[in-house]
Amino acid sequence: MADEPEDGSGRETNDPDEPWDSPEQDVPDHTVPGADDPIERATPDAGAGGPSFDAADDVDATPPAHGGPETGTGVGEDVEEEWTQPPDDEELPLAAHIEEMVKRLGVVVVIAAVVTTVAFPFAEDFITTIWYHIHPGTVTTCPGQESCAPPHVYGPLELKLAELKLASLAGFVLALPVFVYETYLFMRPGLYPQERRYYLAAVPTSLVLALFGVAFAYFLVLPALFTYFLYYSQATADIAFALRDTFNLILMMMGMLALVFQIPLFIMLAIMMGITTRKWLADRRLYFWGAFLGIAFLFSPDPTGMAPILVASTMVILFEGTLFLLRWVGR
Repeated sequence: MADEPEDGSGRETNDPDEPWDSPEQDVPDHTVPGADDPIERATPDAGAGGPSFDAADDVDATPPAHGGPETGTGVGEDVEEEWTQPPDDEELPLAAHIEEMVKRLGVVVVIAAVVTTVAFPFAEDFITTIWYHIHPGTVTTCPGQESCAPPHVYGPLELKLAELKLASLAGFVLALPVFVYETYLFMRPGLYPQERRYYLAAVPTSLVLALFGVAFAYFLVLPALFTYFLYYSQATADIAFALRDTFNLILMMMGMLALVFQIPLFIMLAIMMGITTRKWLADRRLYFWGAFLGIAFLFSPDPTGMAPILVASTMVILFEGTLFLLRWVGR
């Protein structure tokens, strides 16, 4: 049989039906001389200007067939949900939210009422102590002192109403941390774990700040305020402070300052939970100052303007002190 022409592969074909894996035949070699791995020999060289590929890269680049972050199902979806929404968040009707909010506010009112009831029998002694701490003199020496201003009662129920108001102040102060805790329970499903820790830490902090506010009013603000009243009244009139009107001012100042001292807590919570930033608050400080002054004049029963100025100044100092502390700690 005559020899067939070469087929261009460098091999002579003797039998077209003979298989390629015959040990007597040469397998076509398309490899790069000097290379040992057929996979590496078949890939372009990155140094030659083309991208470099590897078999492991080719396997990793294959999208997962059963979920993952690329498909939004399976394990990848669980990881994504952990960071995109709180773990207990769920959609509820508006009526359900309103009903829950009313129930939690009812808990706060009940706690305040219970504390008021317990404090009412001791209110008369507290009235005497507070009155003669603010005004010069004591119960026994007051009638003989010109600068002393004993309480004057001008109605049959005036004393009992003053006692009820004082007991209500105790209920208000002790109900503040309960209010913070109930708002935490109301908002808990929509909070992340770290936000829940911040909110829970705010519950005892609220009570401590409220007590500081009452003490600040009792030891500093009210004595200064009534010293001012006595100063401009003694030269022209006999001092006869009515128990009802005077105690309205005393209790209003104590309650306001118990609430005012919550300002650092509210700022800290808002910043830690990502609602606002220190820079945003600092850039708008003049608006907050104006709001503080307006609130102080709106809710203060003092017509002379001294009490609103003291309250507004306290609010501004607490606001600026909190911003300074946050800046100092790098928040």
